Amino acid sequence: SDVCSSDLPALRCPMPELAEVEFFRKQWDCGLGQKIIAVQLHPRKRIFRGTNTRKIVDQLVGRHFLRSFARGKQTLFKFSAGNWIGIHLGMSGKLRTEPAGFRPEKHDHFVLQQLQQALVLRDARLFGRVRFHHGRSEPEWWRAGGPDISSDKFDRRFLNAFLDRHARAPIKAIVLMQNGFAGIGNWMADEILWRAKIAPSVLAGALSAAQRARLLRETRFVASESLRIIGPDFSDPPADWLI
Repeated sequence: SDVCSSDLPALRCPMPELAEVEFFRKQWDCGLGQKIIAVQLHPRKRIFRGTNTRKIVDQLVGRHFLRSFARGKQTLFKFSAGNWIGIHLGMSGKLRTEPAGFRPEKHDHFVLQQLQQALVLRDARLFGRVRFHHGRSEPEWWRAGGPDISSDKFDRRFLNAFLDRHARAPIKAIVLMQNGFAGIGNWMADEILWRAKIAPSVLAGALSAAQRARLLRETRFVASESLRIIGPDFSDPPADWLI
């Protein structure tokens, strides 16, 4: 089923953020351990820019789907024989499953057929991206960017250095930078700043030590609570959240 259906909050659908990406990642997990029997894709669509689509088909057919990962706004899927697919959902990308034998529709640009189901990527606006990597370890582009917000590396020292590096920019623009605040988008940035009692227009370099401490604390809180509440089943955030 389409995740952006009328009974779900439309405000969260245009740009998947950390928690929504985690939800979409899990949609393909029912195919773990199963073989890919066919790959269907639209090779000329810009979602495959810079990617050899023939290699995707040749390498994935007959391989088993082994693991899935989410990091910030990106997902990564590992297949047997050292094959990896990275998917950035962009503004309108969604991952879902359909019954076996599913026939792709206009905006279903990437489909992995298995015996029991089809794993589908739909992206109507084509701002997302599909990447392919062959190798024993995860690709370099997956490791690029800032640390996971839940990791020990996202600490006060990292935050201070990042804010100082962009001292002349408004703080909301900083919180939206993926190399510093991985997975944070518009609604999460608003929630973080509202909780931290920091106006979005304040320059990063003007933040006091107390404001920086609140920013770190609320970033961790909003990220972890979003993953806990929204990540499993796309539930609404709590009623007392700004959104």
